[in-house]
This record gives sequence, C-alpha cells and structure tokens, in this order.
Amino acid sequence: MRVPFLIGRLIFGGYFISSGINHFTQKKQIAEYAAAKHVPEPNIAVQASGAMLLLGGASILLGIKPKLGTLAIVGLLAGVSPVMHDFWKEEEPKARMNEMINFTKNVALAGGAIALMGVEEPWPSSVPVLAPKKNIFRRLRRDVAA
Repeated sequence: MRVPFLIGRLIFGGYFISSGINHFTQKKQIAEYAAAKHVPEPNIAVQASGAMLLLGGASILLGIKPKLGTLAIVGLLAGVSPVMHDFWKEEEPKARMNEMINFTKNVALAGGAIALMGVEEPWPSSVPVLAPKKNIFRRLRRDVAA
C-alpha cells in the first residue's frame, strides 16, 4: 500500500502546490476575481491563500507535519469556497454551473484532506525530519556558564 499512498500524496499535494504557484503567477487576475466577489484586500488575500496552498501542499507531498498541512488546506477550502464559488447567487446558467463545479470540487478536496488527517504519523515514505534536541536550552546555559 505504500506505492499507491505515495502516488496519491504526490498528485494531491502537487495539485495544491500548483494552485499556490498560480496564485502568485496569476496574482492580478485572481485578485480582480476576488475583488469582484467583494473580498476585502484582495491582493493580500490572494497572496495569503497562495502561501497556505503552497505550505499545505508541500506538507502533504513531503509528509512533513501532514496533519497541520491538511488542516491548512481544509481551513482554506472551507473559508474560501462559499465566498468565491457562491453558485446560489448566480443568475446566468453557465456561470452558475461553473461556480457549482468549483464549489463541489473544493468540497471533495476538503473531504480528501480530512480523510488524510486520519492516517497515523509518520506517513509512509515521508521526508525524514531531524527532531530538535530537547535539552538545547540546558546545553546552551551550560556552555555559556563555562
């Protein structure tokens, strides 16, 4: 099961990394869309959401603090989806359909991220992270006193 889990993580995390990069490379267009949806400070909102997408996606892809990464993704999707993809407010059928597709896609992505929260850490095939020394402050005091 390691290989399918790893491939799924690469695809799932990569999707969010790609979306985060897009928030920075297409910042002007995304900020204009956010402004049309009455998002306050759309430029800042686009950059903040881009950073959350990048960090959350990298966390999932690399398996580093994945519960925090998936939580960031779920929080972003839960906050952004009803504001940016409010299909129930659209009058024009094509626009309504596009917003509904994006809204339900985000709900499904949030569901996938929530499911990943249930996977016990450390995740298989995660990038190893060296834990900081627990007694670093005690060691620093001892070295300063010497």
